[in-house]
Amino acid sequence: MDIPLLAGPFAFLRHGETEHNRLRLIAGSLDVPLNATGIAQAQAAADSLRGSAIDAIWASPLQRAQDTARCVAGVLGLDITLVADLAERNWGALEGQARGQRIRGETPAGAESPEEFRDRVLRGFGQIKPSRLPLIVAHSGIYRVLGDWLGLPAQDAPVANSLPLRLHRVHGRWISEAL
Repeated sequence: MDIPLLAGPFAFLRHGETEHNRLRLIAGSLDVPLNATGIAQAQAAADSLRGSAIDAIWASPLQRAQDTARCVAGVLGLDITLVADLAERNWGALEGQARGQRIRGETPAGAESPEEFRDRVLRGFGQIKPSRLPLIVAHSGIYRVLGDWLGLPAQDAPVANSLPLRLHRVHGRWISEAL
């Protein structure tokens, strides 16, 4: 699959904390807002990106990602382009339930399969136009797909809320580091 975004470096930012994150519940495609901590995290991430090379912002349409992206856009004076295919995975019957109820390798009733999710996310990445340093504001599941696709080391824990990351190649291999 041809993904023009991967021609150069880009940045990734997971949305700020939500009550679902705090309570260890599966949010998935539920459109849950940031909590007070998440708003503060998004503002801190935005402040840390002041003066960065970011010149475009692409975001999931879910409220938690949009609100995080708005904080960054406000500081950097940029517009946000929403990409529907960058929404978090639909977990079907497990949405709103405790994460511990999820059984690895099983697709819950009404959920996207891992393959359907991966294919959708990669289509979403294919919609992002390369620029000097585009920023993607999305979800931990999106980052996992990205990491698998780029060959980044597997992570047992989700990427931290509102931690700006820069992804780029070093000696032909992709790496991810704090921005």
